[in-house]
Amino acid sequence: MAFDPLDRAAAYQRERRRAGADGACALFIGTVRDRHAGQTVTAMTLEHYPGMTEAEIQRSLAEAAGRWAMDDALILHRVGRLLPGDPIVLVAVWATHRGAACDACRYCLEALKSRAPFWKKEELADGTSRWVAGNTPPWAP
Repeated sequence: MAFDPLDRAAAYQRERRRAGADGACALFIGTVRDRHAGQTVTAMTLEHYPGMTEAEIQRSLAEAAGRWAMDDALILHRVGRLLPGDPIVLVAVWATHRGAACDACRYCLEALKSRAPFWKKEELADGTSRWVAGNTPPWAP
């Protein structure tokens, strides 16, 4: 389902966070690129295995909370057919200090991209389509 990442992060903050409680919020917003591997991408379809995907997101959040002094986090990832420029993913982390917020945000994003079971099929300008092979390699801070 389509979403505005900044609106969703702000709404989550209003609903869940005490005003002024955090000194930092780190955000990552990923969007569909219009080029990949030297070809023009006209659309992308994302598929996932729901139970496994949600479990992997929760695991990455728990790992990040064990490593950094983060107060809260929100991860949203779209599935379905998307067009270039559409937001795909939002990772938002709230913490007392910016270092923890930024590091935990990057960790959660990289864990999501390397471990969560998503499959991407790109539609190309020449009328063909292709599956994107493999996940992003793991990141170690």
